[in-house]
Amino acid sequence: MGAVFGGSSKQGSHAVSFLLGAALPTALLFFLASDRLGGGFPTISSSWRGDGSISTARQAAGAANKPATHALAAGSDGRGAAPTQDHEVEFAGLAELLARVATEDRTVILTSVNEIWTRPNSLLDFFLGGFRNGEDTAHLVDHVLIVTVDAASFSGCKAAHPHCYLLEVKSMDMNRAKSFGSPEYVELNWLKLSVQQRVLELGYNFLFTDADILWLRNPFQRISVYADMSCSLDNSKMAPTLLDCENNIGFYYMKATNRSVELVRYWRAARARFDGNPNEQVVFSNIKRELISKLGVRFQPLETEYISGFCDFQDHLDKVCTVHANCCMGLENKVHDLNNIAADWKNYTSMTPEQRKERSFKVTPPRKCRNSMGWV
Repeated sequence: MGAVFGGSSKQGSHAVSFLLGAALPTALLFFLASDRLGGGFPTISSSWRGDGSISTARQAAGAANKPATHALAAGSDGRGAAPTQDHEVEFAGLAELLARVATEDRTVILTSVNEIWTRPNSLLDFFLGGFRNGEDTAHLVDHVLIVTVDAASFSGCKAAHPHCYLLEVKSMDMNRAKSFGSPEYVELNWLKLSVQQRVLELGYNFLFTDADILWLRNPFQRISVYADMSCSLDNSKMAPTLLDCENNIGFYYMKATNRSVELVRYWRAARARFDGNPNEQVVFSNIKRELISKLGVRFQPLETEYISGFCDFQDHLDKVCTVHANCCMGLENKVHDLNNIAADWKNYTSMTPEQRKERSFKVTPPRKCRNSMGWV
C-alpha cells in the first residue's frame, strides 16, 4: 500500500498509512470520528443556494433540501468557478436510497452505466459477477449503488441489480447514445461528480468504481483510513514517486469529511480554468498538488500491484484485488479480455493453497485491448 500525501498546512507532507482490515466499520469510526462532517452524520441536512454554495444544518438549521444547479460564482483560484455548462440536476430519493444501501459505517460503492453496458453478457454482468466470485466480496454487492441517466439504462440496471438510481437531468438530452470523448460524454462524467458531492454532503463515504472493473478481492484492505481520497493509478512505476504517477479516476475512495466535500467542489470549479472541454481526469491531474497544498487533502495513490489494470498489467493473481479494463478501446474488446481474466480467476481459486504455491500461475494477457491501443 502506498504512502499518504498531504494533511494540514501545519503538518506538511505525511507518509502515514494504516491498513484497513476486516474490522472496517469500527476502524473507520474509531480513527476518523474527528475528521467527519461535523462529527455527526445523522444531523447533516444540506441545501443548495442559488449561487451553488451549500449550507448545512449547522449553518442554516431547518433548511429544506433543494434541487442542485451547477451554477458557481467564478473565482481567481478556481474555487467557485462555473463549469462549462449548467444542468438542472435533481437528487430526488437519493438520501433514502443511500440509507438502504450503505454499510454500517455509512460507506457505499458507486458505479455508473449506460444502456449498452446493462445489456445481458455486457460489462454490468461481469462487474456484478466479480463480487459473487471474488474473495471476501460477495457481501459487498448489497452495498453497490448503480447510477443511470436515462430510462433505458435504469430499466437494464433494475433487471440485474436491486439498487439503481436514475439521475434526473432536465436540461440535457439523455436519450441519445454518447460516444467516447464527445462533448456529451464529457458532460456525463462531470455530472458524476455532482452526485458524488451530494453523497459526501449527506455524510456517506463512497468508493467509486467504473463498471469495466473486475473485483477479485476486497479492495478496502488496501485503502488507508488516514486518507481523504485514495485513487488508482495507470502505472505505479512510471514516475519518481507515487504522487507523480498518472491517476486513473475510474477507481477512487472518498471519506465524508469537510476536506473531501471541499475537494470535489474545488475539482468541479477548476474546470473553468482550462481551455476546451477537459474531462474530469485531466483537470484532476492538473490540480492534484493544489488539493494537497491549499486544502490540506490527505491523498493516497493506490499501487497497481493491488489495484491493477490493463495499462500496467499484472500477470499474477496472488495479490491483485481489482482489474480495470483501461487502456482499451471498444466494448467488445473489454468484455473479451475481462472474460479471460474471470476464467483465469475461476481456475486459480479452484486450486488448493499448496497448488498455488507450487505452480507459477499466469494470467491471460489482454491481447484485444492491447491491439486496440496499437500495442504489439
